[in-house]
Amino acid sequence: MAIKVERFGQMPDGRQVDLYTLTNGNGISASFTNLGGSWVSMMVPDKNDELADVVLGYDTVEGYLANTPHLGEIIGRNANRIGNAEFTLNGVRYELYANNGPNNLHSAPDFYGTRIWEVELDESIIGSRISFSLSSPDGDQGYPGNAEITVSYTLAADDAVAIEYRMISDKDTVANFTNHSYFNLAGHKSGPVLNHQVWLDADAYTPVNDVQIPDGTILPVAGTPMDFTRMKVIGRDIDQDYSQLQMARGYDHNWVLNHKTGLLSLCAKAYEPGSGRSMEVYTDLPGIQFYTANFLTEGTRGKEGAIYGPRHGYCFETQYFPDGVNHPEFPTPFLPAGEEYRATTIYRFLRESIS
Repeated sequence: MAIKVERFGQMPDGRQVDLYTLTNGNGISASFTNLGGSWVSMMVPDKNDELADVVLGYDTVEGYLANTPHLGEIIGRNANRIGNAEFTLNGVRYELYANNGPNNLHSAPDFYGTRIWEVELDESIIGSRISFSLSSPDGDQGYPGNAEITVSYTLAADDAVAIEYRMISDKDTVANFTNHSYFNLAGHKSGPVLNHQVWLDADAYTPVNDVQIPDGTILPVAGTPMDFTRMKVIGRDIDQDYSQLQMARGYDHNWVLNHKTGLLSLCAKAYEPGSGRSMEVYTDLPGIQFYTANFLTEGTRGKEGAIYGPRHGYCFETQYFPDGVNHPEFPTPFLPAGEEYRATTIYRFLRESIS
């Protein structure tokens, strides 16, 4: 195991931004930056032992500061959408910033992805770890409570990246974190991902209205294009005449995971047949947003001269359900004062042949 630290660039005010690369004994590496705690790269081999970077991202600080698709970012205090950019907690109505039509998306403004996080590095028998910490004051982004946040990435010997989220607040508040990495197992420069195969351990999903807010129902996926209970090519059903897909321009929905909340379990898998690369996702959270980069702007300039566009990657955003703050029937993203929010998600990379 090894950790390399190098200068990545600087903020407009002159503060230094660094890049941290974790490498395991298999030669697999993952890079992160203290700007937003963002996941910058993931180098993994294909069936011929050729390494490729399977995470979309940028080469520069400027790219991450203007990162409207949130490539690789830590998202908090609340991931995903909050309807009408408001919620009520303990009888108090909190108004948020509307940046997605009438809704709040990913806790705008002043995203965590544009802030410099404190860094701690360490090695253990599990692997190399980098921990990013941030203090979020009362009223930050519109949320109550002074919050202390830590997000740790560990690269393990089994080629997995484990992400551990921790937060504690001095007031009742919202805690619902995710990572917004876009994956392309053929390599970040390889274009559309419609030939990739995906499996989700979810028999149901939360349908949305015309502004992509859950309508409060939970519907079975059986018999619909939302069914990924068996490995399925992403492009097979994505353009079907199905209202949920048409509204979102593809997949951008929350699936209700079958496992018990709090129990770390395999919840998703992706496979790219050309390279033989696959990725397993484990989480202890109740939901996962499978997003096929439908709104990634054509011509987005990424790393190594890559040009990204719609459907050039996909996200597995483990989470509490979208707009959960306004749906008491959903698992609650509210965090009582003094209690610790804890969540874990693992992305494990493999090589295999799937028929």
